[in-house]
Amino acid sequence: MDNNNQQFMFLPFLLFFTLFIATTPSASSSASCPIDLSYVETFPWDTSTCRDPIDTHHCCQSLLSLIGIGLAKHLKETQLFQFPNENISSACLQDFKLKLSSLKIQPLLVPTCFPNSTQFVTNTSSCAGISNITDWKQKVGMITPLDTSCNGDMKSETTCSMCTDAGFKVTSQLTDIDPKNSTKCFYFSILYAIGIVNQFGPTDPAAAACILGMPLSSKGSSESNNGKILKLVFGLLGAIVGVVLAFVLIIMYKKWDKMRRENLYHRSVENSVRDSVLPNTGAKWFHISELEKATNKFSLKNKIGQGGDGVVYKGTLSDGTLVAVKEIFDLETRGDEEFCYEVEIISKIKHRYLLALRGCCVTSHSVRGKRRFLVYDYMPNGSLSYQLSVNGANKLTWPQRKNIILDVAKGLAYLHYEIKPPIFHRDIKATNILLDSKMKAKVADFGLAKQGNEGQSHLTTRVAGTYGYLAPEYALYGQLTEKSDVYSFGIVILEVMSGRKVLDTMNSPVVLITDWAWSHAKSGKVDEIFDESIRDEGPEKIMERFVLVGILCAHAMVALRPTIAEALKMLEGDIDIPNLPDRPVPLGHESFQSSLLNGMQQSGRSTPFTSFYSSTMSTISRN
Repeated sequence: MDNNNQQFMFLPFLLFFTLFIATTPSASSSASCPIDLSYVETFPWDTSTCRDPIDTHHCCQSLLSLIGIGLAKHLKETQLFQFPNENISSACLQDFKLKLSSLKIQPLLVPTCFPNSTQFVTNTSSCAGISNITDWKQKVGMITPLDTSCNGDMKSETTCSMCTDAGFKVTSQLTDIDPKNSTKCFYFSILYAIGIVNQFGPTDPAAAACILGMPLSSKGSSESNNGKILKLVFGLLGAIVGVVLAFVLIIMYKKWDKMRRENLYHRSVENSVRDSVLPNTGAKWFHISELEKATNKFSLKNKIGQGGDGVVYKGTLSDGTLVAVKEIFDLETRGDEEFCYEVEIISKIKHRYLLALRGCCVTSHSVRGKRRFLVYDYMPNGSLSYQLSVNGANKLTWPQRKNIILDVAKGLAYLHYEIKPPIFHRDIKATNILLDSKMKAKVADFGLAKQGNEGQSHLTTRVAGTYGYLAPEYALYGQLTEKSDVYSFGIVILEVMSGRKVLDTMNSPVVLITDWAWSHAKSGKVDEIFDESIRDEGPEKIMERFVLVGILCAHAMVALRPTIAEALKMLEGDIDIPNLPDRPVPLGHESFQSSLLNGMQQSGRSTPFTSFYSSTMSTISRN
């Protein structure tokens, strides 16, 4: 064989060897992902937000939760909260894209949602110097609230709620240790809860849905196996047979049974409300006939106000006492349990700056249905909102405005510090501040009040309140603290001092009062915030102090707001007001309003991982 033929036969082997060397990764230049990401294709997560039309916000939230499952498994196996280096993190993100591609989900969503490849890399400045389980136990102890609250089946609403509350408690503990390095403490708490504590592990749908906030597909959560289908078929057949057999008896006893159940129901509800009214509170149980007589059968002439949750009538009791009778609306949504809870809260509150409950009434009628009433002292000067309006009966003077603000602050301080456990009002606004004959303010309407554990924040499943007055962290994530009330109080201060509504689309391109006041204050024109009618009435420095406290209380960031006790001391001049801190983004900004409205309108529950995701993405965008 000649040399040319020998070279020709050797050429394929040479090419193969060259390609093998070129395509084989070296240990120094690449890394493999230590996580088996096959669960991405099998876990029953809801992929709808990541498909056309793509909802980028919620898709990124789902992908972050999905990666959280793998990181939790990695934590259990290696004791590390995150990846040791950027090469491994990049390798895992690359594998993650491949798994998404197999589900026909665009791989480009990964760099869109996670533009920084070091987001999942160990960094001792992320949370109090913690990088592994040993660090964790040194910082928070061997046993934490997570260990006792997150080890069960998360299908139970109660168990899930206890676990999420424990997560916030541990996060608060870590933040107190090192406030400057706490961006991922919430994230670490969640990974520890589902990766180390929970006996079912991160791939359990119930645990992932509760702790990681993972949206599940209806297919994955429904009964889909043949055995369950057969059970359903036999159950329906049995129900049909039962209905047919019982049809005659139902017709015969329908009217009698209805009357019996109505009487039993009414009696049980009445007893329940009676038991809820705490003893020795002075609250009276009114009969419906007493209220009808007092209000002239709820005449329209006696109607003095109406809101989204009820209508208020002026009434005169048999002893001549003037009262305000509020009939509660939307009973189907609120329920008797919520009504009883409201009565229980208000009954135990006795304070000069809080509207006291005189009594209540529960009744039922075959035509009118069930009716629920709350009876309060009558406030002759109406609400603060009315007094600030164009048609207000009295143009408020500076001394009156000053005293009203201080009265509200003292009322809130009583709710936050004098009652154990504290009460968060959740709906502080001008219409819920009433004025007596001497123009003394009283905080009213505790229908949305929530009583919680002292010193803790809460994650509520129902965000309720009034747009414009809602604190951002509460409206978006359901995170409720005493500073949620402080934010609303700050809005009220600005309304009182300026005479301007919380939302004003008529007189300025700046819609929110916080943005409007902020722009004036930062430009050194605080005096232009004052209502024209009081600019020449009071000492300018004191009036300026009230405005600055209002702006500080209504700051978008929770940590930069004072407590209500601190705000009261600032208002009274006992402590100095700190320099106004900058805000990360105006509350009236289009992007913030969109997020706020989405948070308020979103059905379902906000979860801890949702909060972590939003805070993480905000941090990345600012950097």
